[in-house]
Amino acid sequence: MSEYNNLQLDEIDPSGAITESLEAAQDVTAGQTRADFLKKFAVGASGIAIAGALASPAGALAQNVSGTNSTKQDIAILNYALTLEYLEQAFYVQAVNAKKLNSRNAYFAKVVASHETAHVKALLATIPKLGGKPVGKPKFNFRGTNGNDKTFLATSLALEETGVAAYLGQVTRIYNDAVLKAAGSIVTIEARHAAWVRTILGLNPAPKAFDGSRTINGTLAIVKGTKFIVG
Repeated sequence: MSEYNNLQLDEIDPSGAITESLEAAQDVTAGQTRADFLKKFAVGASGIAIAGALASPAGALAQNVSGTNSTKQDIAILNYALTLEYLEQAFYVQAVNAKKLNSRNAYFAKVVASHETAHVKALLATIPKLGGKPVGKPKFNFRGTNGNDKTFLATSLALEETGVAAYLGQVTRIYNDAVLKAAGSIVTIEARHAAWVRTILGLNPAPKAFDGSRTINGTLAIVKGTKFIVG
């Protein structure tokens, strides 16, 4: 049995980031519109800059709440994905550079960091081809979660599984076949990351037959709850 099976939440989540993310996700109601979500969770410069970090895709997605698929909506979805990839890339790159993980986890972080960097580059190249402008990279503070093995693995699992659900949540809203293919090729890698870290933790790498999806509102609630985006 893995040592992680008996961990208490406060041991792997001393800063409260994971707990807060779960609570934030539970606060999002199914009937909320994109505008309602941003009004509820967007804060000023002294807090989390979710609205600023996602300004471009937020505006585009708010105009497409009817579900009408279009290239414009694809650009919004790609910018949404880009912000999530920025977050994951920064998390793993910082973990690698800190050199505080054991050899097994450091190798995992190095490989995944290279994947997330490739995802960021691909999205940065794709968005202009559709006539859009990529969102800028936010500033992050991971609150020490990538500074030791236990919190690194717990946070990694949360990020990877959130990423899988986020991509799946946009599948039916994508208009261009090329964009759908790109999203499909990324989400499978995110799922491999999740299975990998689950294996490291001694958990079932494939606990269910079907993965669930998550709406943009639900995903951003989790991002907001982590307090990782600070500007």
